[in-house]
Parts: sequence; structure tokens; C-alpha cells
Amino acid sequence: MPHGPIRTPEQLRDLAERAGRDLEGAPALEILRWATDTFGDRFCVTSSMEDAVVAHLASRVRPGVDVVFLDTGYHFPETIGTRDAVAEVYDVNVITVTPPKTVAEQDAEHGPQLHDRDPDLCCQLRKVLPLRDALTGYQAWATGLRRSESPTRANTPVVGWDERRGKVKISPIAAWTDTDVQDYIDEHGVLTNPLLMDGYTSIGCAPCTRRTAPGEDARAGRWAGRAKTECGLHG
Repeated sequence: MPHGPIRTPEQLRDLAERAGRDLEGAPALEILRWATDTFGDRFCVTSSMEDAVVAHLASRVRPGVDVVFLDTGYHFPETIGTRDAVAEVYDVNVITVTPPKTVAEQDAEHGPQLHDRDPDLCCQLRKVLPLRDALTGYQAWATGLRRSESPTRANTPVVGWDERRGKVKISPIAAWTDTDVQDYIDEHGVLTNPLLMDGYTSIGCAPCTRRTAPGEDARAGRWAGRAKTECGLHG
């Protein structure tokens, strides 16, 4: 269980708002160094294992940092393989979080293929609620959100206040472009999900993810044909 200074929600909100202003335009490592210095063990990284960029960055400023991965039960084998490789290769503590119910138990309660009939509920049960529980004890969490990924993420702050969870939310590479990400991967040999080389530009659960066509938005392969664009973890 994380330990360190206990701060009130008001104190955390003030920290987030001030850091969001002060650290806008700062290098990702500086943002993460502020986060680890400020929150210590009460800080974690979350990763979908599309790539290990933020996990790698965080490990450079805080070796052994907690990296939380949500195993929904619907991931591609390549995603699970990337998680295992990250745990083996990098100086991080990968924490795998699973929903309270297995896929079979969820099918028994809600009927099979809930992801097709009610994807919002499926995401709620297999992502949103498990992450809420996994973040208990942490005061701040880091994501790989980037402003260039989609219009819904265009205003992502590098440090912001997560009102719903009452935590500081840190997006150290929010201002990075696709080129910035690829340059960092190439420079440091960062682990990436093999599906990125197979036509996938955004990787989620297998039933709700397809390859994207040239010229499509990077997240067009997620919940294709639906108005849904986010799983609910980020808004």
C-alpha cells in the first residue's frame, strides 16, 4: 500500500492547478520528476501497453515506480506480451488489475458480448470501476494522453485535477506529437506493442478495436461505427 504525506482534496487541487500552470511547456522528465518528488509512493503510472514510453520515462526519474495495467480479459495476446516484457525489462513494478468478475461471470449476469450491446457498461465494469479501486491510496496518476490524438484530448493539461477521483492527473507527454513519440522510441529502444506494426494505431480491447485505414484518425479503429470515442477512464 502506498505511503507518504496525506493531503486533503483541496490541497491536491491547489497543487494540480499551480503545477499545471508552472509546468506547461516543461520537458516530460521534469514533469515526472515534480510528480515523483511531490507524491513519492503515492504516485503511479497507468499504461494500456500500447507502448512503454511513459513507463520508461518514469523509471528514469523513479526506478521501481508502480505501473498499473488493467487486464480486462479482452486484450490481444500481443498486449499481454508487451506487459510481460515491460515487467521483465524495465525497472518498474507492474501491477495487473482485473475486474471483480471474469468475462464468463459477466456473460452470465449481463449476457454474452456485452461489449457489442452496451460498450459503455462493459467499459464501466471492466475498466472504470477497477481503475477507481486500483488508485485507492495514490494521490496522483500519470497517463500517456496526448493532445494530438483526438479532438476530445486537445486541451489535456500536463498536470490537472481529476475531480471524479479526487486525484492529481499527470500527462507528461500531452504536448508531444506522433513524431516526438517515435523519436523517443527510436532513441531509447522503447518497447512497443507489435500491433502498431500491423495496422493498428490505437490499441484497446480486441472485440472493440480494428486496424485503421490510411488517412483515418488515429483512434478511428476504436469502437468503429459508434459515436463512442473514449472508454470512460479520461472523462
